[in-house]
Amino acid sequence: MKGFLKQLSPFAPDNSGVVSALFELGGLIAICDAGGCTGNVCGFDEPRWFTMRSAVFSTGMRDMDAILGRDKLLVEKIVSAQNSVKAPFIVLVGTPVPAVIATDFKALRRMTEKQTGVPVLTVESTGVNYYDKGASKAYEMLFDTFAVEKLPVDQESVGVIGATPLDFSSCCAGRYIGEAVKGKAHVYGMGSGLEEIKRASANKINLVVSPSGIAAAKLLEKRFGTPWQIDVPYFPEELLAALPALEGKRVLVIHQQFAASALRKKLIACRAADVAVGTFFMTEKSLFMAQDRIFKEEDDPAAAAKEFNADVVIADRHFKKVLRDFKGTFIDFPHFAVSGRLWEAK
Repeated sequence: MKGFLKQLSPFAPDNSGVVSALFELGGLIAICDAGGCTGNVCGFDEPRWFTMRSAVFSTGMRDMDAILGRDKLLVEKIVSAQNSVKAPFIVLVGTPVPAVIATDFKALRRMTEKQTGVPVLTVESTGVNYYDKGASKAYEMLFDTFAVEKLPVDQESVGVIGATPLDFSSCCAGRYIGEAVKGKAHVYGMGSGLEEIKRASANKINLVVSPSGIAAAKLLEKRFGTPWQIDVPYFPEELLAALPALEGKRVLVIHQQFAASALRKKLIACRAADVAVGTFFMTEKSLFMAQDRIFKEEDDPAAAAKEFNADVVIADRHFKKVLRDFKGTFIDFPHFAVSGRLWEAK
């Protein structure tokens, strides 16, 4: 059966990606579900939930509410939550139920804005796509809504788009990336909040550290002329320490494409013989090389390692389950969206 997982656990879905991109921005995040999707997001896909506060709510949709389309009741719940939280904006996040019954998110937005008087964003995630697509929609909508004022360019200001714990397996990734960037770094959604997003036009350049940041970077380029480039300036020291020993080796890196491609550059600098990138997630054509692979099935990583004749695989150790016949060296590179593992928790 296509897409059926026998060994791997499901990857973080798009609604989790939406919440991850928005988690630190102070908005009221209303997940339109009966409670199960919110439990998965906060219990499994958002490690910051246990260390900091964020206004993430379930709308508590019951079966008959969904079937009969009781939008007024749903809006009343969101308004009640907003009266308690007083958030500067509200986000309505889609899940499988509203996707199946074709919930009119535009109508919900208009009704909620009218009753609360604050901006309402709607992200029609479905729960069946991967996290990066949800995060991409969230980033694009955030900057489209709030980055509207043209400001003088600050030659020291650098925006960083696309950093989430789902990508970087660390609740401190924003700080680490900011310290590695030359200039005054604003890591959106991980250390930099809504006010920094409103001032995005002042950036000299935007760094995109994961594929989910591309759409927002292109929007800012079109709106303000801000140039952008793909760069991942930070990797954990323990991973970098393992690279010099891979001189002359053929290496397959499995991760999100931008991190894997940045690691490829470092491996080539360490004289690796050749490096291929494999990913289950979004890709950018400009980084794609002939030996790279986009995975669709859980057997694809093993097939790629065999086809590439890899000596070394660098990936989250969760992938060992589907690389049982691989006899070479395996180096752990945690990917929280895949395994729910943090570097800090190793």
